[in-house]
Amino acid sequence: MSFYAFLRAGDARYQERLGLDFEEFAAGQRFRHRPGVTLSQQDNADEALDTLNSAMLHYDAHYAAQTAWRRPLVVSTLTIQRVIGMASKTFGRKKALLGFAEIALTGPLFGGDTLYAESEVTGVRAGDAPDHGVVTVATRGVTAAGREIGKLAYDVAVYVRGAHPDEAGRPALPVAEEERFRMYAAQPDGALVERYGLYFEDAQAGDTFVHFPRRTFLRDEAIGHALRSLEVGPQFHDPGWVEAHAGGRYRVMETWVIAAATALTTRTFGRVVANLGWHDVRLPAPVHAGDTIEAESTIVDKRASKSRPDEGILTVDTRAYNQRRELVLAYRRNLLVYRRDAAAPYGAAGYA
Repeated sequence: MSFYAFLRAGDARYQERLGLDFEEFAAGQRFRHRPGVTLSQQDNADEALDTLNSAMLHYDAHYAAQTAWRRPLVVSTLTIQRVIGMASKTFGRKKALLGFAEIALTGPLFGGDTLYAESEVTGVRAGDAPDHGVVTVATRGVTAAGREIGKLAYDVAVYVRGAHPDEAGRPALPVAEEERFRMYAAQPDGALVERYGLYFEDAQAGDTFVHFPRRTFLRDEAIGHALRSLEVGPQFHDPGWVEAHAGGRYRVMETWVIAAATALTTRTFGRVVANLGWHDVRLPAPVHAGDTIEAESTIVDKRASKSRPDEGILTVDTRAYNQRRELVLAYRRNLLVYRRDAAAPYGAAGYA
């Protein structure tokens, strides 16, 4: 069975697709999820302290040095969250995670380790409502060296085709069944490795991509980003000023809006070597805490790189709209992108 990462939303217009419908799952399928994530000791300490975890093994290095581990051990609940999160590109159309038959921590994980997730579908069955079925999954957490650190067995309710809330009651968009849009790369052992982004050859001038998911700006995030950026303007973080002069609506820093909108494009433009810069950046309407933005991008031009034979250059126009479909950001960007036959890092890093 072939799986594709985009739906056809119009002439040369494509909608990013997250996850598989229930009908596309079958027992025996094996998925290797990408990307992985390298965990730091700061991640570990934050998780432990934010949850009031009193096990000092996770954040007291002097104590940990006296144990058999010799260094702080990564909190098991942080590992579980990352493993399930990394699987969401395949299981992103879930209605709910129904429960775990087992959560086994089979090996240690430390700050500096890189974590990957691998899943096998062990069963599928009808759900208790017509809008979903149940997929039974066994997911492993492994390090970059392939050492297993955990096993999770669980049931997840996955929407049947056409029943997802984003689609229910609307005309179904056809899948864009093009080779360049394949969601997975099949491996010799039969496993499917998740793919990210278009190669330079796959990009076509005139194509527009509607990116998914969207991004909502929360109040505390808006304040935190402003403070960590040394932004002293009171409209971003002073509650008294915001209440008195802005109707209680916190502004989101314009530079963070740019950052968030750009990040939304990375599932389509995931094979970028470097971002060469933004041009003609416009911010026609403010973004406030609580607003949700959706980004879309149009490929304007493509050309070979004169100095880097393994890469080409794309010129891309990106626009972001709020929940009222008001334009809040527009810019043009030049991207350096890997060619398909380049000496790229994917194979050596376990990507496809």
